[in-house]
Amino acid sequence: MIANDGHTERLTVLQQEVRQLRRTLDSRALVDQAVGVVMAVGGLRPDQARAVLEHIARDTGAQLPEVAGSLVRWPTSDELPPGIREALPRAVDQVRHLDEQGGGDRAGTRRSPRGTR
Repeated sequence: MIANDGHTERLTVLQQEVRQLRRTLDSRALVDQAVGVVMAVGGLRPDQARAVLEHIARDTGAQLPEVAGSLVRWPTSDELPPGIREALPRAVDQVRHLDEQGGGDRAGTRRSPRGTR
């Protein structure tokens, strides 16, 4: 019989943590790629493009990685889910409007230190 002195349990916990961190890293990479797509399509800055993704996720009820995946696949598949297709131009317009009104970075959700942009 193998003695279980807590090492096995600790190993299991660490393996689960590594899997979660990998999923998070993959998700972030996907969102970063989608930011690039939105920047190219909408002529936006990175902070504006990120805000567009967040608006789309909120408006469609989808998770941010799901929205990002659809947008990353869009240039090669030429397909975009209807909800995202409808939300994209609205979100771009909204982010531009907020920026013009002095809404700041990320549609007014975050400001950089000392009030600079």
